[in-house]
This record gives sequence, C-alpha cells and structure tokens, in this order.
Amino acid sequence: MSEEGALPKRQTQTFLRALFRERGLKPKNKLGQSFLVDLNLIDYIVKQAELTRDDMVLEVGAGTGSLTAQLAQHAGAVLSVEVDRDFYALARETLGPPAHVQLVLSDILKNKNQLNPQAVTPLADGWRRFGEQGGKHLKLVSNLPYAVATPVLANLLLSDLPFERLVVTVQWEIAERLVAWPGTKNFGALTVLVQSLADVELLRKLQPAVFWPRPQVSSAIVRIWPRAKKRAQIRNVQRFREFLRDLYAHRRKNLRGALVNLPDKPFDKSEVDRKLAELGIDGNSRAETLDRHVHLRLCDAFSSQVTKQD
Repeated sequence: MSEEGALPKRQTQTFLRALFRERGLKPKNKLGQSFLVDLNLIDYIVKQAELTRDDMVLEVGAGTGSLTAQLAQHAGAVLSVEVDRDFYALARETLGPPAHVQLVLSDILKNKNQLNPQAVTPLADGWRRFGEQGGKHLKLVSNLPYAVATPVLANLLLSDLPFERLVVTVQWEIAERLVAWPGTKNFGALTVLVQSLADVELLRKLQPAVFWPRPQVSSAIVRIWPRAKKRAQIRNVQRFREFLRDLYAHRRKNLRGALVNLPDKPFDKSEVDRKLAELGIDGNSRAETLDRHVHLRLCDAFSSQVTKQD
C-alpha cells in the first residue's frame, strides 16, 4: 500500500503481470480493459492536460491506478470512476490515503444516452466544492475503455459539466471519426456532434504494443476543447444528437431519402423537397458531404421540437 507522502510504484508491464498473478486477476475483454504500460506516454498525456492545483480531473476507468497516481501529483482534485470492483479495490490500495483523490465504484453510464447519477452526482458535488475553494478548471484525462469511449465522450460533452478540455486515449477508428472532414469515409454523426460542440486535435497514434494486454487495433491520444460559442449555435443539444442519430441511420440513402425515412415519417417527399429548396440544399447530396453548419440548419427544419425521452 502506498503510504502518505510516498509515490506509488510506476506500473510497467512486468510489474502488472506479476501483480495480476499475485492477485489472481485477469483483464476483462468485455470491459475493454487494456492498460497503458508505456510510462513515457502516461507522462505525455498528463503533460497535454497541463494540470495545476487549480484543476479538478475526472478519470473514467481507474484500472490499477497508474494514470490516477500521476494525475494526483499535479491536479488539485481527482475523481476517478471504476466499474470493476476488483480493480477499484486495487486502485484504492495503489493510491493510498490522499484526501484530494476520490474513487467511485460505478459505471459512468446509465445507458448509452445517459450518464449515471451515481458517478455524476459526486463529480458535480466535488466540482462545486472545489470551485468554492478557488478551483478554476474541470478536465477529463483518461485512458478510456474501448467499450464505452464513444458514449462517454458524447454524453460528457452534452452535459452541463463545464469541461475546459478532454485528453483521452481512444481507438484509432474513433479518433479518425472525431477529426474527419465532410466527404470522407469517417465523417458521420459522431463527427458532426463533437465538432459542433468542440475543437478536436489528434495528438499521437499509439501502436498496440504500448498496452497490456495488447488490443487488436491501434489507438490514439486526442485532445478535445469544448467551445461555448459553438454550443450556443445549437438550439437544443439533445434534440440535435437525436436528429443526427436518425439522419445517419440511413447513411446509404441520399439526403432526401434519409429525411423521408426519419422515425414516424413526419415529412412526405413533397414536404422534404419544399423544405430543402427553401434551405438551398440539394436533396440528392448525402449527409456526410455536408458541414456542421448545414446539419444545424437541417436539424432546425426537420427535427421535432420536443426531445424524445428514453
């Protein structure tokens, strides 16, 4: 156990293999558990977050506490959420007693469209207290589990939590979608949603060998900057998310066909053609060729004024 004032041992692959054998633990594929064992890359992630004692950090997936320990050295407060009970216990032991680190045993997601109150409530409460003590910034810094990376990013960006930046590792495929341009194969609903709320930087591509166990695909470190001016252009962020989901459910159709086939078919072909003509948008184009500004105009024209409830 890490004693107060002592730094936890840096977790190399050799260290983790021995630790797992000792504890009888195995990484769970269904939870996307791959641990970043390149210590230089862990330091790089922390550096890109530019942490100070004025920052509170959310980490999703404490794992064995390796990244958490580095965050704790630089940030004024850390809240780390871990869904696996075994790794939650291991992370607690790794981190020891620092009062500015809080571990929460919970899934960060209630479902793919909602954050879990069991995780969000302590985060919101902790951020409120931290702000009252002079804290300035809320940041997400995380080696995101592959299984939940997309819904975690989407839901956190859509939430009212005032993140200053998000520095995360994700699958390379997800990173390509986050930074895609209109008209490219990776451009889609996730691209439009995230780029309508934030600016995205692809910082570094990661090969499978820097993780243990090795994943089957490459990964990437990305930095996301939420932008209030962009968010202000969206009348209803949840409605915009739902509209994009429904629009891209018919990706192979042209824009006219996708809009005609929206759930409950609220518009017939003649109404779709009339609205598109008023907007000056070619109905034979495909949604993935249009920039985020056009998607916003389409949402205002074609989506319901009432946000669907789960």
